[in-house]
Amino acid sequence: MTCFKLSLRNAERQAQDYLVYFATMVMAAALIYVFNGLAFSNEVQRLSQALAPLPLVIVFASIVVVGIFGWLVSYATRFMLTRRSRELGLYILSGITNNQVAWIFFLENLAVGVVSLFFGIALGGLLYQVMRAIVLSLFGLPYHFALAFSVPAILLTVAYLFAIYLYALQRNRKRIRRMKIYDLIYYEKQNEDVVIRTGKGRCKIFRASIVLGVAGICLLMTGGMAAGFAGAGCVIFFLFGFFLSFTSGIPAFFDRHPFRKYQGQNLLVFRTLTAKLATMGIVMAVISVIFTATLLTEGGGFMINGLVRGRAVDNACFDLYLSAEGGETDLSSYLDYIAENIPMEQSVLYRIYLSGGTQVMDYICEHADHNRYEYDSDPVLRFSDYAMLRSLAGYSTVEPEVGKYLIHCKSFLKKAMCGYAESISLNGTSLTAGSIHTEHLSQGFYDMTNGRDYILVVPDEAVDGLEIHHTAYAAKTVEPVSETQLAVLNDMSDRDYEEQEDPQGYVFVDTKANEENMAAMQILLLVFPLFYVALALIMTAAAILTIQQLSETDRYRRQFILLHKLGMDRRDMACALRKQFVIYYAMPAIPAVLISVPCILKLCHEPEPGVMIGISSPAAIVTIALGVFFLIYAVYILLAYTSLKRNVLPR
Repeated sequence: MTCFKLSLRNAERQAQDYLVYFATMVMAAALIYVFNGLAFSNEVQRLSQALAPLPLVIVFASIVVVGIFGWLVSYATRFMLTRRSRELGLYILSGITNNQVAWIFFLENLAVGVVSLFFGIALGGLLYQVMRAIVLSLFGLPYHFALAFSVPAILLTVAYLFAIYLYALQRNRKRIRRMKIYDLIYYEKQNEDVVIRTGKGRCKIFRASIVLGVAGICLLMTGGMAAGFAGAGCVIFFLFGFFLSFTSGIPAFFDRHPFRKYQGQNLLVFRTLTAKLATMGIVMAVISVIFTATLLTEGGGFMINGLVRGRAVDNACFDLYLSAEGGETDLSSYLDYIAENIPMEQSVLYRIYLSGGTQVMDYICEHADHNRYEYDSDPVLRFSDYAMLRSLAGYSTVEPEVGKYLIHCKSFLKKAMCGYAESISLNGTSLTAGSIHTEHLSQGFYDMTNGRDYILVVPDEAVDGLEIHHTAYAAKTVEPVSETQLAVLNDMSDRDYEEQEDPQGYVFVDTKANEENMAAMQILLLVFPLFYVALALIMTAAAILTIQQLSETDRYRRQFILLHKLGMDRRDMACALRKQFVIYYAMPAIPAVLISVPCILKLCHEPEPGVMIGISSPAAIVTIALGVFFLIYAVYILLAYTSLKRNVLPR
């Protein structure tokens, strides 16, 4: 049999034995192709001029992802070399040279890579259509199925995967060429060195790692670059110290508590688990670090998504919105251009006033998370203008309340404002507190909007003589305002500002279409790459854990056959196998969850109040991030458990 035929036969067997690894590499090739497809898509580039940096962002994220998958391939091929070292040693013993054996190993793994690349690109073509539909929906455009493959994306994907396999396999090829028969035959017997050899050392490292873990989380939550780097260092030391001391300390624990050793299936579960973990303490620590990075990346992606969507919804209440500081700014040129070029259904020109007092602002600052921003006193709006704004935004009609003022605020302030019942006095007229409304009304983030977080709606005559904070114009258009029309209005604003001898302010222009497009672009440029990296991280870490677990199939089978002969029934063996699985897969995940959850919650509380609400609230983001993480993780666990249960338990 030639080396080439032997390589193909081994590649087929390898794909069957390491099906999870093969499937992961297929998904890796598909993911890389999908995002390369976005980078080279003319259709995506035409969505907006602001998407020009997208190819650079995708390439940078792809480099990170290639490094992650490169580590997976390097680890997996070295692991396969370890498991098959006896077989390769026998090849040399039968007369095949080291160089030929190295080529056999190189070619069979390269064949697996080529096949996974082929299936990955085929799958990537389908997944790209899903991604394309998502991108078009972000910009409010219709999707039409059109299956096609991007040649530049295919070539770049091939280059990435070829570089990954070439680097990993070349290292193993050099290793095989230098190894002697004895080294190959006994290479499988090599285990991870025990770093902490004494019981006292284990206890000291375990305690120190716990302290550093708590300190690291606290430092990460305080904010600041220096504290963040210090916290990350403490967390990494905690994870490595914890796994190196914990995995080697299990036998010591049972030595001190021998009665627990024989409860239920503890002896079988922990003896098998100890033998496994004792050889991969460092690997477990690395996996836990990767899980932590995965959850933080996911959480960051969901936080950015919630932030940009929340701001867009809050600011995009009107199809067209203009505002100018004070009440003397001439908006006639803008209104003339709008009348000539942008068909309208409804519009209103109005003013935001200042009450002259701060009693509502003082109450909100005391009872809720609110800053004073630029307002010197409570902002005020005439009821007739308020009614028109509600009509423009498509909200239900509100009836005026005689002798009362209404409060329109963001939803996060409603609970606090329900306890407010103080009267205000405007122009000698006393008004009592009335109803509270919380629909979106452009009340945040920008300066010259309808109040920052809240505004008081008063009878029209009550605003006479009040100071004008700014003038505003809102409109409902027949068609969405185009980028070109918005650019013309912004150019007019810039020109007017530059022509002022003593610049006092500028005309702020915004549109619903612009806010929605900006949100879509930020999601495409920031959120998608983060999820791309997070997927690569979780797939790599879960695949390595599963490869390690499935490699013990033969040993598990011999173990359970012996236990069956000794009288252990199949139900108890299945119970023991489930416990081993739960502990084995939970160990690297639990520390990652304990570290990442507080950090994600802290991160989600950083934006301005009132934005991260509903499905984008901190609790919801943590729940979704954990749900996505464990959903993908569960797929690998289920595949491994199903395979082992079928192959190792006696029938």
